[in-house]
Amino acid sequence: MSEVEVASEVEEELHHPHKAAGAEKPYPNQVYAWYVVGILVLAYTFSFIDRQILSLLVGPMKRDLGISDTQMSLLQGFAFAVFYCLAGLPIGRMVDSRNRVNIISIGVFVWSVMTALCGTAHAYWQLFLYRMGVGVGEAALSPAAYSMIADYFPPKRLGFALGVYGMGVYIGAGLALIIGAAVIGLVSGGGDIVVPIFGEVYAWQLTFFIVGLPGILIALWVWTVKEPERRGYMRKEIAEDGTETAVEVPVSEVFAYMRVNWRTIAPLNVCYALSAMMAYGVAAWIPTFFVRTYDWTYPQAGWWYGWIIVVFGTTGVVAGGWMGDVLTNRGIRNGRMMVCAFTGLAALPFTVLYPLMDSPWMALLLICFSTFFATFTTGAGPSALQELMPNQMRGLASAALIFVVSIVGLGLGPTSIALATDYIFGDEMMLRYSLVYVPAVILVLAVTAGFLGLKPYIGSLDYLKRWSAEHEK
Repeated sequence: MSEVEVASEVEEELHHPHKAAGAEKPYPNQVYAWYVVGILVLAYTFSFIDRQILSLLVGPMKRDLGISDTQMSLLQGFAFAVFYCLAGLPIGRMVDSRNRVNIISIGVFVWSVMTALCGTAHAYWQLFLYRMGVGVGEAALSPAAYSMIADYFPPKRLGFALGVYGMGVYIGAGLALIIGAAVIGLVSGGGDIVVPIFGEVYAWQLTFFIVGLPGILIALWVWTVKEPERRGYMRKEIAEDGTETAVEVPVSEVFAYMRVNWRTIAPLNVCYALSAMMAYGVAAWIPTFFVRTYDWTYPQAGWWYGWIIVVFGTTGVVAGGWMGDVLTNRGIRNGRMMVCAFTGLAALPFTVLYPLMDSPWMALLLICFSTFFATFTTGAGPSALQELMPNQMRGLASAALIFVVSIVGLGLGPTSIALATDYIFGDEMMLRYSLVYVPAVILVLAVTAGFLGLKPYIGSLDYLKRWSAEHEK
């Protein structure tokens, strides 16, 4: 038997430890599975529109509410990110033993209602409270979605499926810029609009209604999806009538498992988080870079960069997931980790060159390549984590990954570039050089972390196989 065949057999045993005993049922109809992914992509898209739209309404909101830059930054960062992270961990625990469809449906409903309620706010404390609610609601989506997709698709297609799901990030972020570019023109002159039930509102408040309310329909749509059967090793209780119910694995056992595999999980988390830090950082400042460097307007910069994110971000995340599948199916067992490690190298030359271009159009062209390669990790990273963890540990492990990515990516990405501009170069017109040096350092560190995880990754796959065999009833 060839090495490729042996590796394929090992992977089958790894993901289907009950298959030989006839206990594993066939995977769901793949047409229906892709239908579910489509719904999840739509939900993910709206989550990022709701998350990002605030950053493009700073001017009119400050003008109409009389709030400061610091107060606006708390709405964009602290109010959302902290509660998004804190809620993610207990929700991740629920994902491992409870109905994931219900968790997602409730989460979509909560963040959509809270986004719409931002349109009713007439005081700062109200906006802060509603943004907290948006963060709590959105924390329910990805841990449950990752877990569901891993049960809907066989391992050889998992990376591609998770890559397609990851498209929602870039479709949503891009559309937020495109919508924001249009909204800036609408709200720039101030004025009020009459909305049925709510009466007279500011134009920026109407934007929250427009992007928030459709999410209620998406929540109802998600609720119609079938909960997939959990696969891989699971701890179960069998009732007298033969009904099997998943039993919650103790938190201590989950963290003990992660601790044994820390040499794999830590580099994977760090590599993914640093890649996100670079992506969030440049995304926050590229429109301003075009305004300061090429004298573009914000609507013009938002329009062009928004479409780059939509097109090249989505193709990049799908390509990253697909490439991880290809390498794994060819017998390279750490293929998904390899994609995470090499993506920074591929993105690096384009990332450091575009800020130095004399022509804005040449800069946009290089940003296309930088965005494409930088998003590979978004497709390969989550599928690698699902591959490493037993079924009833995936939700908490995914929530922990999202926690790290959010704190490092959202919390440090935009700020690291701003600090370089303000305190290293001391001139806002030197932003282009901050966009050269800071992302370069971050990408080198991400690549280093990825390479450190390559050898331990194979050991963790072997450990999962042994662990599943030992715990199988």
